[in-house]
Amino acid sequence: MKKIKSIAICGSMMFAKEMLEIKRELEAMDIKVNIQEDIEDFTEGKRTNENKWRKIKLDPLKTYFEVIKNSDAILVVNMDKNRIKGYVGGNTLIEMAFAYVLNKKIFLLKKIPKMAYTDEIVIMKPVVLNSQLNKIKKAR
Repeated sequence: MKKIKSIAICGSMMFAKEMLEIKRELEAMDIKVNIQEDIEDFTEGKRTNENKWRKIKLDPLKTYFEVIKNSDAILVVNMDKNRIKGYVGGNTLIEMAFAYVLNKKIFLLKKIPKMAYTDEIVIMKPVVLNSQLNKIKKAR
């Protein structure tokens, strides 16, 4: 198995604070972390939602695809949202699919959610961490 030296964090910007905390923890494990550039805007309250027109203009899927391509793995921060435990949104599912097609290791912070596309997530064979980031180091 290829040693994981870098990881891209994926997930809803509703979880921006958690993503930054996880970034710090992973960096303490000597893992290079790639994260959305504007994440601080969400944690500092400069932005509170993901505007579809801004997404169209910036095209984050293409931009973040390059980040995923240049990472060894992805970590999906799938916290509870919309009354769904371990929520995975549409953009995150697409990012997971990119990683899967590129044969990247996929980690889920929490359990696989029960959603309309649970089967698609299962097929990608993510490693469920149950919030234990040290399992990433063991998977290296």
